[in-house]
Amino acid sequence: MLLAHGATDKGRVRSINQDYWAFEPSRGLCVVADGMGGHKAGEVAARLAVDTIVGFVKEGAGEWPFGFDPSLSAVGNCLRTAVHLAHMQVLETAFTSDHYAGMGTTIVASVVDGNRLSIAHAGDSRFYLLSPSGLRQMTHDDSWVAAMLAHDPDNQGRYASHPMRDALTNVIGARRRTDVHVVEETLHGGEVMVLTTDGVHAAFERDLEHVVRERGDDVQELAAYLVAAALARGSHDNCTALVARYLPD
Repeated sequence: MLLAHGATDKGRVRSINQDYWAFEPSRGLCVVADGMGGHKAGEVAARLAVDTIVGFVKEGAGEWPFGFDPSLSAVGNCLRTAVHLAHMQVLETAFTSDHYAGMGTTIVASVVDGNRLSIAHAGDSRFYLLSPSGLRQMTHDDSWVAAMLAHDPDNQGRYASHPMRDALTNVIGARRRTDVHVVEETLHGGEVMVLTTDGVHAAFERDLEHVVRERGDDVQELAAYLVAAALARGSHDNCTALVARYLPD
């Protein structure tokens, strides 16, 4: 069984909320998106991507238009396909109006099927997993800063104020091609899963594990706390957190 709850807030600076989240309990599916684009295009991209993923995963995969990866489970391939379809939907919609041109969104999505966890992502929204061994970030950021730090990990301060620091290198919809990263893991029971947009996790780089351990038993309380605390800590972005807890049947 998967218990989950999300919270979101447009924050104190942005005029609209371009984040979007969904939980589909019948499939153990969690999705978080952080849209980008002028006017309300980012909001449109995020909602369209999430709705496409939820719709495809609910129906179940009958075909594999983007191929089948034998290293992944059937559910992992279903989630991977859903994110690719979301990319196509956002990309095609962007051509229908000048207001939507160039819109895109990050995605982080997960499915718990039995005791198997599948995660798919593109962009810099994140998935954290708390287990007895500690809190792990299961995704990696598709960003210019992350790429630089991978080659130069000792000079983090050098990139903190760089004009390219917020540039994303892989997203849903904004470019012709996207890479969908998928990871899978076996769950044992009691794990807490946290999906966040950068407005939240940027405020919790040092003490996120402590917060999740202290409040993770109540997914609704933890989701609301993460958003409220990120805003209190000065986040200037939209803030979204979706928290889930896995309990074996």
